[in-house]
Amino acid sequence: MAFEDDLATRVVRKHKDGVTVECPLREGLMNSNGVVHGGVIASVADEAAWHAIIHHLGHYTPMTTTELKVNYLRPIAGAKIVGRAYLLRAGRTLCVGRVDLFDAKRRLAAIAVVTYMLLGKEGK
Repeated sequence: MAFEDDLATRVVRKHKDGVTVECPLREGLMNSNGVVHGGVIASVADEAAWHAIIHHLGHYTPMTTTELKVNYLRPIAGAKIVGRAYLLRAGRTLCVGRVDLFDAKRRLAAIAVVTYMLLGKEGK
């Protein structure tokens, strides 16, 4: 099973400028303090941006993350992480998105900027 599949992040809403995703939380995603591990938050942001690009393009194309920056604002605990991804720029080679990440109470917990490189060959 691929790492991103194990996270179980799914698109719950599509917007004109991006998507909203949710990631259900479980014990294995928490750190020793009982809150979501920062790497999980970064991974959800990465997935949200990927989904926003696919939504914008209207099809899958091979791509890879080239940059990811996260500002952590508050710890996340509870039932889920919600990520609202906004596609800021979609070029021929690079796509840049912003992802606002919220806890289950809809409190802003992190902000990420994610850059993807489109690799060219359209997939299925």
